[in-house]
Amino acid sequence: MSNTYILWLAIIDKHIKTVYHIYMDIRELRYFIAVAESGSISKAAEKLFVTQPNLSRQLMRLEEETGQKLLVRGNKKTVLTEAGRLLYKRATEITELMDKAQSELKSDGDKVSGKVTIGGGESYAVGLIAKAAKEVSDLYPDVKFDFFSGDTDAVTEKLDNGLVDFGILIEPSNLDKYDSLRLPLTDKWGVLMRKDSPLSSKEYVTRDDLDGLPLLFSVHSFKKNNVTAWFCRDIEKLNVVATYNLIYNASLMVEQCMGYAVGLDGIINTSGESPLCFKRFYPTLETHLDVAWKKNGELSKAAKVFLDRLRTDVSGCDRDGSRVK
Repeated sequence: MSNTYILWLAIIDKHIKTVYHIYMDIRELRYFIAVAESGSISKAAEKLFVTQPNLSRQLMRLEEETGQKLLVRGNKKTVLTEAGRLLYKRATEITELMDKAQSELKSDGDKVSGKVTIGGGESYAVGLIAKAAKEVSDLYPDVKFDFFSGDTDAVTEKLDNGLVDFGILIEPSNLDKYDSLRLPLTDKWGVLMRKDSPLSSKEYVTRDDLDGLPLLFSVHSFKKNNVTAWFCRDIEKLNVVATYNLIYNASLMVEQCMGYAVGLDGIINTSGESPLCFKRFYPTLETHLDVAWKKNGELSKAAKVFLDRLRTDVSGCDRDGSRVK
């Protein structure tokens, strides 16, 4: 596979939008990524097993090709410019896609091998995905899995760009441009709180229970009309003291008495000596989950095997994900 990639890089200025046709070597992009992530040309050179002058020349060549200053070299740290941050994002996508293509092309004949990439948010439904992945791994040891954690926007972006084979999407999600498989379980919404909270003795919590209390919301749930609608009031009128991407981080904030984290049940372990507990909403609020993949997209042999295994597991499960006897 050629190391040259034609990159259409859009740099947006204050007044003009210029599109550059740039011929880049994949190696240059990998060098640039290493510098961006290490924050140091010398550290990156050591990691890449190249000399520092050689790496500096490659970076200068990259800046000449793009017509943009990509790095600001300081005494202690090298930082990215605005153009550099854009290139880093695209370069990461390009190298990931190249690695994925190479992995898929290595599968020869009837042998099932390669990597299956799956993206999704935090949900106990991942247990069903993991079960299918384990079954495929047992049958085909040369199939490897890569799991990416992110919100729906991040997952669908990777799905659209071909960087993941499957995305686990929480409703409401637009599935028009995807093929999808609905999982036989639902996520239940509620709040994560300390066990010494006045609400911890309740079986459920209502919207009146949470009125005026400090709340932590996931960034993604702000975009979910069903979640904000449950409170029956404008989101601006809620006492939201913090937002989060990962509920594990939110759980640490709850431990420090910052407030009550609105999220999904079954993700944080609240048993035993944990200082936390989870209380579901009443009226009940639940969401379905779908596994989605690109419509009319060509799945690799390994991805097809995984999808077949997942379909079999789903057909034999009830709504809580357990096997139907």
